[in-house]
Amino acid sequence: MIGILDVDELEEGTSRGLEVNNLYLFAVKKDDKIHLYWNRCPHLGTPLEWEEDRFLDADGALIQCSTHGALFQISDGHCLFGPCKGKSLKSVPFVIENGIVMVEDSLLTPPGQR
Repeated sequence: MIGILDVDELEEGTSRGLEVNNLYLFAVKKDDKIHLYWNRCPHLGTPLEWEEDRFLDADGALIQCSTHGALFQISDGHCLFGPCKGKSLKSVPFVIENGIVMVEDSLLTPPGQR
């Protein structure tokens, strides 16, 4: 297991990009729950953030892709609007141990390469 984020460093209603072994993920904290996804839009595979650590829309209610404005539910990554409507972001399974988000090393394979 590899520790990738201290949960106390991610404030409620915010997001953070994470680089682990040259792979890119992002985390969102919503309703005191952490959500972890690959930083790839299902439409073109492009990174999602507008600016560093900026993955959410102006209201902080949805994840927004910077390329085409696609909107995704935070809770499950499902696309509600945009060119990838009906598809979903790929989540990354994790556990929280002693306040640290931990990911199994073997799961750190980009989507489509497992």
